[in-house]
Amino acid sequence: MRLPLVTVLGECVADAFTAPATAQGELALRVLPGGGPANTAVALARLGTPARFLARLSDDVFGRLFRGHLESSGVDLSAAVRATEPSTLAVAELDAQGRAEYSFHARGTADWQWTADELAVTDLATTACLHSGSLALVRDPGGPVVEDFLARASATATISLDPNVRPLLVAPEVYRARLPRWCALADILRLSEDDLGLLLPGCTIERACDVWHAAGVPLVVVTRGEHGAVASLHGERIVVPAPPADVVDTVGAGDSFTAGLLHHLGARGLLGGRLTGLRVDDVFDACVFAAHVAALTCGAVGPNPPWAEELRLPAPMAGRAAR
Repeated sequence: MRLPLVTVLGECVADAFTAPATAQGELALRVLPGGGPANTAVALARLGTPARFLARLSDDVFGRLFRGHLESSGVDLSAAVRATEPSTLAVAELDAQGRAEYSFHARGTADWQWTADELAVTDLATTACLHSGSLALVRDPGGPVVEDFLARASATATISLDPNVRPLLVAPEVYRARLPRWCALADILRLSEDDLGLLLPGCTIERACDVWHAAGVPLVVVTRGEHGAVASLHGERIVVPAPPADVVDTVGAGDSFTAGLLHHLGARGLLGGRLTGLRVDDVFDACVFAAHVAALTCGAVGPNPPWAEELRLPAPMAGRAAR
């Protein structure tokens, strides 16, 4: 059975990780293809979901790296724009827990230059779900164009969003101002506990879910790293524990969780339209699967999600806790 198409719209970023230098006075960097939306598209394709990536990919050395990585993972780049601007670079330092702190080199780069004409030619007829978010949705000049595209897509497709707040590049208050509009468009809002702290400082997960439901989004999923995830469907909440993981780093884990969630929902025929047939048990099962995909990503260097054949699904979890 062919799974429904998921279209992903957003950036692809060169993630440069510090590495041991070979001589004194040098800084060595290992560059891997990254960027939240690109990571999600790769993870979807590796899981077996047809994934089309709408991106503006440069022809520079990083852009060629991106194309090779995406295509080798099975991502459809037929609608990607060949951009003249340079690629975005993020330099990452990992802490003792494998979490990354980034500095960005993103002024005038390809990812943020979307025009209405570039997206107007995109055919959405076969897209069951459109996933977007991160910096491409919030950085000008392209952000408003992407938002308009989401509005058009919402007439026929399930809309999934991940704000992926990056305060070094865009002030959190910009996200806060736009998030109610995104919630009105979206069917799924997936974000991290760190994102929540930046968007609604001092707010509990339960209260944040209620705020975002009131703004229009039916399903909210907050990932909490080693503490698992909390999901809320129209206010009915569940807690999903995190499976054991041998953590190398956590880069791309949230993006893999999103991909696992969408893949599982799509495989069960639940994507497309407004999720009217979705039940909280469906959400729990999808989140268990998504957490497993994220845990496997944590066991690899950088944003390197697993392939379908690498998955060993856990036994059904007991203690499905409702809140």
